[in-house]
Amino acid sequence: MILIRLILSFCKIGLFSIGGGMATLPFLYELSAHTHWFSYQDIANMIAVSESTPGPLGINMSTYAGYVTAGIPGGILASLGLAFPSFVVIIIVSKFLERFKNSKTVQKAFYGLRPASIALIAAAGLNVAKTSLLNTELFSTTHQIGDLFLIKPILLAVFLFIGQKKWKLHPVLWILAAAVIGILFQF
Repeated sequence: MILIRLILSFCKIGLFSIGGGMATLPFLYELSAHTHWFSYQDIANMIAVSESTPGPLGINMSTYAGYVTAGIPGGILASLGLAFPSFVVIIIVSKFLERFKNSKTVQKAFYGLRPASIALIAAAGLNVAKTSLLNTELFSTTHQIGDLFLIKPILLAVFLFIGQKKWKLHPVLWILAAAVIGILFQF
């Protein structure tokens, strides 16, 4: 039963997450809240693993989420569930796009989808930042501002941001550096 729910949930995510892998994050947060299959911390881990491994981010995250939820069959079915709607939509769109590509309505629809994708990605980014950089649970009990911020991750994020802007190294090197720093300083 969980495998059927898993594939249907990821089909829904695949159908509505327009804008790439990061656009799946709001749907993963919603799925986490409704099913409790994985936590928000698990989602942060999914992002870290997915960004560190080859392949599309959305597929990597669905594989991770499915595996955490239902093992290897869950990972496979969640990945297939996420990819299947895109596959079907691409086939359908390719049949009709040539006929409608100059349509003002189609162009306006694509124009409207861009800001929606940006909003979904920004919302997901804020959720990741909250999970990774803030300790809201401790803060809600102590109400002391010093307990809200996770200093080590914030310093690492600032260092990586500045370093990436200053030295244009390959993103994989920054990911490896973050992993090594996380291991050494026990984040």
